[in-house]
Amino acid sequence: MNQLSSGALKEISVDSKHVDKPIFQLLALKKIGANSGTNDRYRLLLSDGEHSYSAMLGTQLNSLVSDNKLQSKTIIQLDKYICNTIGETNKKVMIILEVSILSQAKEKIGNPVPLSSTNQQSASSAQAPPPAQNPVPNKPVPKFQGGNLNKPAGGSFYGSNNTPTTPGGTPAVARPIASLTPYQNRWTIKARVTNKTPIRKWNNARGEGQLFSMDLVDQSGEIRATAFKEQCIKFHDLIQVDKVYMISKCSLKPANKHFTSIDNDYEMSFTYDTVVTPVEEDTEEIPGMLFNFRKIGELENFEKDTILDVIGVVKSTGECSTIMTRNSQEVAKRDIQLVDDSEQIVNLTLWRDQAENFDGSNNPVMAIKGAKLSDFGGRSLTISSASVMQINPDIPRAHQLKGWYDNVGCSKEMQSISKGGGGGGGGSANWFNLHEVNSQNLGKSEKADYYTMKGTIMFLKKENCLYKACPEAECNKKLVDNGDNTYRCEKCSKTCSNYKYRLILSAHIADCHSSLWATCFQDTAEGLLGQKAEYIGKLKEDDDEAFNALFEVARCKSYIFKMRAKMETFNEEARMKTTCVNATAIDYKDYSQRIISEINKLSIM
Repeated sequence: MNQLSSGALKEISVDSKHVDKPIFQLLALKKIGANSGTNDRYRLLLSDGEHSYSAMLGTQLNSLVSDNKLQSKTIIQLDKYICNTIGETNKKVMIILEVSILSQAKEKIGNPVPLSSTNQQSASSAQAPPPAQNPVPNKPVPKFQGGNLNKPAGGSFYGSNNTPTTPGGTPAVARPIASLTPYQNRWTIKARVTNKTPIRKWNNARGEGQLFSMDLVDQSGEIRATAFKEQCIKFHDLIQVDKVYMISKCSLKPANKHFTSIDNDYEMSFTYDTVVTPVEEDTEEIPGMLFNFRKIGELENFEKDTILDVIGVVKSTGECSTIMTRNSQEVAKRDIQLVDDSEQIVNLTLWRDQAENFDGSNNPVMAIKGAKLSDFGGRSLTISSASVMQINPDIPRAHQLKGWYDNVGCSKEMQSISKGGGGGGGGSANWFNLHEVNSQNLGKSEKADYYTMKGTIMFLKKENCLYKACPEAECNKKLVDNGDNTYRCEKCSKTCSNYKYRLILSAHIADCHSSLWATCFQDTAEGLLGQKAEYIGKLKEDDDEAFNALFEVARCKSYIFKMRAKMETFNEEARMKTTCVNATAIDYKDYSQRIISEINKLSIM
């Protein structure tokens, strides 16, 4: 039987001493908090044989409770913990961050006496030294040296003239994030910023404004904070990712789980009185980003629009394509496939710069904090502006997955929980041939249908494949020729003398069953022709022979096409419109594996 660390609880909670890896017995365990699931918190009653004392279990250790590893009378060793003082009461809160399960006792050890908060206060008061006659002034807070913050001359950093203090004038003591509740109004936290979103504008019935959010973490847990309107303008450029700050005078409210995967029941809002002070020293103990990873095989158990953390190996990478948003803006989009040791595949969609700059070579490990779960095509994931994506992070789970994939996963046949394909040949994508497309009436329902097929380019229309578009980066509207070497953009209400070329290509695509006409927009069209639109436009202007040859060379080449089919009405006539979302080169190894898998299914039947 393990020997308990007799007297350690009094040393920690009353004498404010640090005891290295103390051994305690767990007497009781109680779940607190209104919500269920991963947001539960647990209060433990610990005993060292002489005294008993309550402690909070870090939320990252909740699995020890759900797996029944932490039970009454369990002997545990605290490998890492913190003990903070709450406000002016001198009450200590112990938070367990890392713990080892040593053994399971059959009965309570000793006769522990509870350590009350009254005992702590009187002991602390008795040991407190008398106030100094000439107190040393607080260390001045460094002033911000850059940015465009409008503040009075001589004002100090981040909206306050002094370091956060208590009403008595002493420096404020940082509270652990895990201990915050809306019922306390005087608290300060010391936390690291692990993520900061861009400024987002909003407009609704209550008015308009702008906001940004940040993720904050300390040793006890994490929380999201949001700054609105004036606070958004004031703090956005000043607060930097990976820096540590003392933050006080914020409000707390229940967290909206539709927008964050952070494991906290509450979220912070900046107020007019919020004080943010940078911390330059003693920041090593504040951890970096915390993840609560879900295995891909578990995603089907979660509701649509759930925000969660996922890690996986990039199995395949689709081509970067362009889609048109509702406000007529073109946005870059790329689909990739992630796999983990649950032997399941899920599609993940990247947008804008992340889609354009992503490099999936050598099957990197990707960790995403705050991915949004969709039910589009089974189960799929998408990254938003509030998500954080890390490639090959230096964490144990990433190293474990990379080793598994290189040695086992790369050669295994796996199932996909998504119906769309991210790569160029294999996987469990939503595959159809054109006979199946026609027989199953794809595209004839109210919503568009997406499918993947292998096809060959039979013909590309040269006529009207190019148009002169507005040169503005965010506008691709077709220009009106004024006839005097100037052009008019009706969308921007501007006249310009230059332009950019845009492609809209009609392609005749066939497989062994049938053929169809599909529309290919800029990125897909450039991929099929092998040249950028600007170069193709110059050929059309200067060299008809080279222009025509470009289209001939593109014929009779095969690709893996992802198609969108939707019935549309034009001039009171319904007709099928098929758009080529992307076209990728065929990975014949993956494609052959898919064909073999289909043959094996037929043999079983």
